[in-house]
Amino acid sequence: MSTSEHVLVERDGAILWITINRPQALNALNPRAHRELSSALDSFADDAALRVAVITGAGERAFCVGSDLKARATINADDHPPTGFGGISHRFDLAKPVIAAVNGLALGGGVEIVAACDLAIAADHVEFGLPEPRVGLAALGGGGLQRLARHLPLKYAMDLVLTGRRFGAEEAKRIGLINDVVPRAELKARVRAMAGMIIEGAPLAVEASKQVMLQSLAIPDLQTAFRAKYPVADRMLASEDAKEGQRAFVEKRKPRWQGK
Repeated sequence: MSTSEHVLVERDGAILWITINRPQALNALNPRAHRELSSALDSFADDAALRVAVITGAGERAFCVGSDLKARATINADDHPPTGFGGISHRFDLAKPVIAAVNGLALGGGVEIVAACDLAIAADHVEFGLPEPRVGLAALGGGGLQRLARHLPLKYAMDLVLTGRRFGAEEAKRIGLINDVVPRAELKARVRAMAGMIIEGAPLAVEASKQVMLQSLAIPDLQTAFRAKYPVADRMLASEDAKEGQRAFVEKRKPRWQGK
């Protein structure tokens, strides 16, 4: 495990666990914490041996309650790295999957981190909320308004961002903000199991699948999206792993992925 001031980073085989470590502040993020998270995700992106990242929070109470308003108030502005809130909200070139393990309260920017992750699992006691209007702000810093308008039915998204109300994990699952809800004691095991299923796939195939889905969202016409060129998919189809996967199927054995 490596430790910086506000973030813990632990390798677990091909999984990288990234823990926001400000439990005394309910894991609210100040400028340094944003940059430490961004650095952890940079390391994940650059390490071919790491396949899945997991973002979670330290302590029993919170995943992340957004910006540290005491720090923000000193400059009356956000102070994020180019990769955005939590080092992830504006990161559009990360091919490998990231899972949010929502272990406690997720408010404001904490919800924006969840929305920016590819997958999310929450403990059953968790509450979510976007209370920014109640402190004179809006969910702009981490792209919450833009992402939720795309990810959720618009009426649900409007409800959450306009009222600022809190809502539980089951509602978050029902509207599509998260994938699953589990008992608190089972959260880590459930996330590890999901990551393990991803790791069973070929690295280039997983990365191409994520990138093609996201890139195709920018093409409003479905037929045009089908016909578009996706270099990441071409690379995957021409890879040694694509050949290995088919050989392994025919030979009734587990494939041996090389990531090339």
